Amino acid sequence: MHVGILVTGDPPPALAERFGRYDAMIAALLGAGFTTTAYRVAEGDWPAAPDAHPAYVITGSSAGVYDDLPWIAPLKQFLRDARGVAKLVGICFGHQIMAEAFGGRVEKSDKGWGVGLHRYDMLAERPWMDGTAPIAIAVSHQDQVVAPPPDAEVLASCEFTPYAMLGWGDEALSMQCHPEFAPGFAAALYDSRRERIPDADGAIASLAAPNDETRVAGWIRRFLTEPGTR
Repeated sequence: MHVGILVTGDPPPALAERFGRYDAMIAALLGAGFTTTAYRVAEGDWPAAPDAHPAYVITGSSAGVYDDLPWIAPLKQFLRDARGVAKLVGICFGHQIMAEAFGGRVEKSDKGWGVGLHRYDMLAERPWMDGTAPIAIAVSHQDQVVAPPPDAEVLASCEFTPYAMLGWGDEALSMQCHPEFAPGFAAALYDSRRERIPDADGAIASLAAPNDETRVAGWIRRFLTEPGTR
């Protein structure tokens, strides 16, 4: 499967040099059986049309979906046009902008930063999953979906992030967590943000616990390749 990656941001330059950019992390998460083309939509680089690929993954970003940036509204429209034409998977910012594009609302949360390994309870099971055991995944976000779109199903939740994973049938899937973040990258990212995030040492220490990155990566791969949207 040839997947388009809609790149909406990059890691800090020093970390990008050490660990690669977000599109490379997504490509590694997808693994064998997938090829990818990255589109740097924040720089005006777009697919020729929504049906140019059978699927798209939308990356994380330091931007907020409510920011007055020239590419935010076009990205929302592209997602609306692509829904039902191509499968969609959103990660962190991608999760938030899909929610906004499809009728939900995102805000900077009064809970502050979410960092470290967060545990989500699974609220529903889908054929591309492997059961409903909770998942533990690295997160890094201030913004949250505060009102999901009316046609979205909440698939995962926790006290800190009630709308942690959303699904729209076999058309679209989004998650607030970062299954593409290796623990080493997440630790370096938290370390680089010590002046901004609470308890960086605690967040870094949490990454030593077992995580479900491989499990969730498998969910994403199966979701993308299941019959349904072309």
